[in-house]
Amino acid sequence: MPLDKRTAVVTGGIGGLGTAICTALARAGRHVIAADLGGNAERIARFEQDVRGLDVRFAALDVSDFEACAALVREVETRHGALDILVNAAGITRDVTLRKMETVQWEAVMNVNLDGVFHMCRHAVEGMATRGFGRIINISSVNGQTGQFGQTNYSAAKAGMHGFTMALAREVARKGVTVNSVSPGYCETALVTAMPQAIRDGIVAQVPVGRLGRPDEIARAVQFLAADDAGFVTGANLPVNGGLFMSF
Repeated sequence: MPLDKRTAVVTGGIGGLGTAICTALARAGRHVIAADLGGNAERIARFEQDVRGLDVRFAALDVSDFEACAALVREVETRHGALDILVNAAGITRDVTLRKMETVQWEAVMNVNLDGVFHMCRHAVEGMATRGFGRIINISSVNGQTGQFGQTNYSAAKAGMHGFTMALAREVARKGVTVNSVSPGYCETALVTAMPQAIRDGIVAQVPVGRLGRPDEIARAVQFLAADDAGFVTGANLPVNGGLFMSF
């Protein structure tokens, strides 16, 4: 199949990072399906305006719903012949210290951030392995590497995402399917820019490059891992955090 016919699904596709990822993949010649929650017509319309002229369409999806994920994968494979690239970018936060955390706050984050990765990969990976090609990129977080105050749920889910990545990478490596994760640092998204200025200034002060990341910088990392010629990179975690956390 020619490179320009690869089909990608991006969950959380109309968020700040998701929109940038959809845009980057579409500009690289992919058919892109932005899968995200429906129900907010204004948000969807804004996204569609942002990607106007690109080969991107919106599909309503709740990644915490196993059967809904199955239905989307089937629909994409029927319509396009294959689901070649899967980017799991859907995520939420429910920040509170563990001493005050309720079960609902723990489960909500796990259901979207980690269960959603299982749901989408479970349905997509068989077709990828059968066809002999696939690129799975899981969007983790620097806080999955370092932990963060008030985010035991989020940090656990994001760390678990990379454990999932490494295990699945071993299972499908000989099938032409790569599985990697990207761990963004703090970026110029609605979630971060909504923080009080003093908190944002404190974050930036800890980042060696001295600024927040741009969504397109995260998208560039995803585009690299999704490339046809990135087949020797699998089970890896690519930090894109401005030097906030460094390891080897």
